[in-house]
Amino acid sequence: MTAPAPLLVVGDALLDHDVHGRVDRLAPDAPVPVVSGPRRTSRPGGAALAACLAAADGRPVTLVTALGDDPASDTLRALLDGRVRLVELPLTGELSSKTRVLVDGRPLLRLDDGDGRARDATEAARRAIAEAGAVLVADYGRDTAAVLRDDLAAAAARVPLTWDPHPRGGSPVPGVRLATPSAAEAHALAHRAAPADAGQEPDHDLHSAAQDADRLVHAWRAASVAVTLGGRGALLSHGGTPLLVPSPVTADGDACGAGDRFAATAAGCLADGDLVETAVRQAVHAATRYVAEGGVRSDAVGTAPAGPRPAVHEPTGDALRTAARVRAAGGTVVAAGGCFDLLHAGHVALLQAARRTGDCLVVCVNSDASVRRRKGSGRPLVPEADRIRVLRALECVDAVAVFDEDTPERLLAALRPHIWAKGGDYAMTRLPEAALVESWGGQVVLFPYLDGRSTTGIAERAALTPGRAGR
Repeated sequence: MTAPAPLLVVGDALLDHDVHGRVDRLAPDAPVPVVSGPRRTSRPGGAALAACLAAADGRPVTLVTALGDDPASDTLRALLDGRVRLVELPLTGELSSKTRVLVDGRPLLRLDDGDGRARDATEAARRAIAEAGAVLVADYGRDTAAVLRDDLAAAAARVPLTWDPHPRGGSPVPGVRLATPSAAEAHALAHRAAPADAGQEPDHDLHSAAQDADRLVHAWRAASVAVTLGGRGALLSHGGTPLLVPSPVTADGDACGAGDRFAATAAGCLADGDLVETAVRQAVHAATRYVAEGGVRSDAVGTAPAGPRPAVHEPTGDALRTAARVRAAGGTVVAAGGCFDLLHAGHVALLQAARRTGDCLVVCVNSDASVRRRKGSGRPLVPEADRIRVLRALECVDAVAVFDEDTPERLLAALRPHIWAKGGDYAMTRLPEAALVESWGGQVVLFPYLDGRSTTGIAERAALTPGRAGR
């Protein structure tokens, strides 16, 4: 697996605090809730959150931001130590911080402190931008991007630059590869609304979001604008007819920081050389997963330094997290395996039946190398990436995992499914992985095989010329 490319994040860092508590009564002197048993946690916010999320993807990250001599700046430095490389700008005032009071995981109140702003650029910051291979600007309207605007404009002409804008900040520099406003931000920026209007999500339909994106592409002279639509995904526009990238699933949870997760993933994909469409699709999936896995409460933004990504195929990491989440909730994890080369009705029947036996279905797919060893040099007919994409499109499939070995024992040991589903053609065979599945209390289950369907048969019929096939 190719190592992720380095990323430079430029923007306004914040310090965020969450106070978690419970509410059992109202105060005797006013009709306000009393929050009991408060627990306080601190974490990086703003551009610092985006940088940590990018670092959690396993890529080297440098953060250019403004910090001062105040306690909040010192706390943030400690949180970032060992996770990203810092290039500091001077800060006027105290570092901005926000405190959320949450009850049962839902925000009740937010307090904002600090009005610090970046004072001016430094040679170290300019040099970091000049040497960067890819840049993410996380603009929170506190002047970091403003004091480095000329340097960022030069970078946009040279490398992929992603800009996450804010209504209180400046416009992205001309030539940005991708701008990533939310629907509310896009509406405010496209219509020059007052900054206060951007704090409330308008009732956006796709037509309105498409108009806003088109207007911003031309106004900013941007190559593309992706308007994030919360749980609906994102709308990507290059000007003209947009592309809707829907969320793969509906994720309920704390959406704080989801925009930073989206921007960090998209910028990382562009740094790795992906097309914008691919970057936006990956960003939608990452933001959805981020919310489903707890958002800012996840390990990626905690106080412990993030380690490198496990050396597993993508999207195998998603499959492992899906299985763990369903298991933790008391659900039944079902897995099925095979090459799934030329997906046919027999495959679909098996997968649909398997999904009905549990709460999620993970499909374990042989890698291209594994298929070649099993089936010969002429296989697979369909490459791994395409097989994964087709399987993921099936409503009955919740996740896909890939294994390189001839049999999936190592992958199954990581997934630990409650049910391992196989077709009925294995009825007279003792599967090599059966003992392993049974070792943790799992069960191998056979499903009726749909006669007359096989990849080999389809391939042989397809190889016939039209004249011979019609005889």
